[in-house]
Amino acid sequence: MNEKKYDAVVAGYLGVDLTPDFHETCGHNDSGYVLKPGSLTEVGDLSISLGGVVANTGAALKKFGHPVLLMGMIGKDLLGEIALGILAEKGLSEGILFNDKAGTAYGIVLSPPGRDRIFFESPGCNRCFTSSDINYRAVAESRIFHFGYPPLMKSFYGNDGEELKTMFSRVKALDVLTSLDMTLPDPESESGHVDWKRILAETLPHVDIFTPSIEEIVYMLRPDLFSQVTNNISDDDIVDMISDDIAPGIGSEIIDLGARIVVIKSGKKGGYLFTGDVHPLNDVGGVALYGDDWNHRELWSPAFLTDAARVKNASGAGDAAVAGFLAALLKGTDPETALKYAMCAGRDNLYGMNATDGLSGWGTMTEEVIRERE
Repeated sequence: MNEKKYDAVVAGYLGVDLTPDFHETCGHNDSGYVLKPGSLTEVGDLSISLGGVVANTGAALKKFGHPVLLMGMIGKDLLGEIALGILAEKGLSEGILFNDKAGTAYGIVLSPPGRDRIFFESPGCNRCFTSSDINYRAVAESRIFHFGYPPLMKSFYGNDGEELKTMFSRVKALDVLTSLDMTLPDPESESGHVDWKRILAETLPHVDIFTPSIEEIVYMLRPDLFSQVTNNISDDDIVDMISDDIAPGIGSEIIDLGARIVVIKSGKKGGYLFTGDVHPLNDVGGVALYGDDWNHRELWSPAFLTDAARVKNASGAGDAAVAGFLAALLKGTDPETALKYAMCAGRDNLYGMNATDGLSGWGTMTEEVIRERE
């Protein structure tokens, strides 16, 4: 194994999430009432936590026992002070940058009972983050470079994603596994009108691991289907409205575009894993993917059984699932086991008000994954 300082550098979107607690004090069983115009719903405490791939996936990887370096940007404002304080407590503030021209990103997360989460997101200074803000010397000292949320980062979706492609191309030359995560663009925003299929076609040849959700990738590769689904949706979760039959074709298309390993998160349903020829990834970053276990695979894992009484918040579940998968890959597991770790971490995330409080330690997760495999 190559001796490197970090197991992972996690870079990209960083913000502060403001989440009211509906679960302790909300007495309405009708989720429609909670969001009815003119209504008043008494809620519980306000949870202030970090959001975005940098904090969520990065902190989860550290909890799973991996040395990580975060690369994100915050403003010189009150929310920035809060974010820095939380990161410092976790020993994760070393690589954080400050911006004095734009504020810290924030999200208002509404998660009433019986409904999927609703986000109000202000990207703040993430709009100013560019590929030149990446510390490539530090990246070279890592095994995996994981980047997330280009739809909320103007520099990376502008100009047909040229900067995203440039960054991944540069990192790919450093003997580091490259990994990319997404978020759903706001269809009415600037990023909602770019050609995401073109951006992916240019970027994915430089990406080893791609981890979108099913709704994100349908939006990007099957925009007509996404429009059809969302036009017909009422109170249903969009994941329920997308047929499971669509995933294999999309997984194959992503592999054809250049990615070697694809994890498609499908929320409460579970997750898919598709791989192409992974032999070129052996020993990159000291990661061992020997044999035929990882080559040309198509796998499905249902979501882990959830204790509804313990569920507190679903924000960051996808990021936690990705952390579980990447941690398993770093530890040299087979693909079936890695996908199970992703499902376990995504489920455990639901049990905390932030991205990491509900997560189990790696030993406890391993015991549960073994039971699931038996």
